[in-house]
Amino acid sequence: MSFSRKDFLKASALSPFAFSGINTANCSDNTNSLKDLIIPQGINWNSRIGVVAPASPVYNKDQFNDAITTLTDLGFNLKLGKHVQDQRGYLAGTDRDRAEDLMAMFKDEEVDAILCIRGGWGCNRIIDLLDYDVIKSNPKPLIGFSDITSLHNAILSKTGLVSFHGPVGTSDWNEFTKGSFEQVLISKKEGFYTLPENEDAFTIHSGTAEGPILGGNLSVLVAMIGSEYLPDFSNSILFLEDVGEDVYRLDRMITQLKLAGILDTINGFIFGKCTNCDAGSNSLTIEEMFNDHIKPLQIPAFYGAMISHESKNVTIPVGLRAHMNSDSKQFRILSNAVK
Repeated sequence: MSFSRKDFLKASALSPFAFSGINTANCSDNTNSLKDLIIPQGINWNSRIGVVAPASPVYNKDQFNDAITTLTDLGFNLKLGKHVQDQRGYLAGTDRDRAEDLMAMFKDEEVDAILCIRGGWGCNRIIDLLDYDVIKSNPKPLIGFSDITSLHNAILSKTGLVSFHGPVGTSDWNEFTKGSFEQVLISKKEGFYTLPENEDAFTIHSGTAEGPILGGNLSVLVAMIGSEYLPDFSNSILFLEDVGEDVYRLDRMITQLKLAGILDTINGFIFGKCTNCDAGSNSLTIEEMFNDHIKPLQIPAFYGAMISHESKNVTIPVGLRAHMNSDSKQFRILSNAVK
């Protein structure tokens, strides 16, 4: 019978950091157990949606206007953040202004949900400026992906509020993306995620698993390691995606998750798409890289879920318990994500 490092850590009741003498209290200094989740209220297509830019700006004015038109055509009543069109280099305004816009939407009783206009970079710069007591007292859906990973993980770890890794304002709101969004946030159904036909996908290791579904953008997530804003990944299903990264960079970041002890504690692994991630002439393939790092964990794992920077994107309630099948390349949420 094989005995993995994860099994050893559980059997010995040691954390992944125990061998080095690191004080683990600071590695995941959160006070909210995933048993104490806060489920927000659902929304409708005519709900009042606060639109904020907590990371990078939409540089093209026409693209911004097109996104607003699309959201309005979907039926949403929009309230734009005071600084949603600001620009300060690669940031959508100052850290303080971006944080204040987000907090204003949580405080506003007329706002039913908060949608980030885009990702980019910048959310890690504001997570220490947010008032988590206010957020916890005013729970509502926060929706976005990519750099919004910072907010999902920080808010979950600090408040227990379930937020939603899903489309941003500038996303392609096609039927697939809308369907997943509606299923989870509007129809109040348990999310079910399967692949459209002819999608590039492969099984890394066979099997089924259950656990809280946690993760987001790989680059953003590894940049949070060592902070107090990550939840406990023990026994979770880790989902990841990325864009524009050479395979050696993916390798470096997966290795960082491994060395931080995170991979040793998870029950399952799902990688979405890695858009424009070049293997190059002197490179391992993505599959080879996953076979090196993930397959030896002997946990259910697959690549190719519709979690991505591509046109078709699913909506995932971060923190809820999920079930995955790596052979059928499907996963589902085991409870309703909204009230």
